[in-house]
Parts: sequence; structure tokens; C-alpha cells
Amino acid sequence: MKKIKKIEIKVNGKVKSVTEKTSLLELANNLKIPLKKVAIELNQEIVDKKKINKISLKKNDKIEIVHFIGGG
Repeated sequence: MKKIKKIEIKVNGKVKSVTEKTSLLELANNLKIPLKKVAIELNQEIVDKKKINKISLKKNDKIEIVHFIGGG
């Protein structure tokens, strides 16, 4: 039986433990993030949401999730 390895990442400055090979899309779904209303930055680079399911998280990745707020 293969052991599930956990890795630590940072989401908006908070350390979070996820299983190795978790995709950015899985993380967003687990956190119940409305993808249409946010921008996601991975290690200081904006993520193209068309590729979000192909991005696997790695140890010590830093993710920033910014919500869009309307107004004027």
C-alpha cells in the first residue's frame, strides 16, 4: 500500500497541509473558492485559469487568492 505523502503550502499567508500531487483546481474546490470571482497567484505569478487543473502543487508553494470586489 502506497503511503499518501503530505506537503505544506501557504495559502494567503497561512500554512496548509495537502496531499502531494493535489492540483490547484482541487485546492480551490476544497476551499470552496468561486473561480469566476478570484485571481490566483502561484509563487508570485498569476495563474491562467484554463490551466488550473494541470498545475500540481509542490512543497512550499505560495498561493495568494484575491477576490474581485465591485464598486466605484
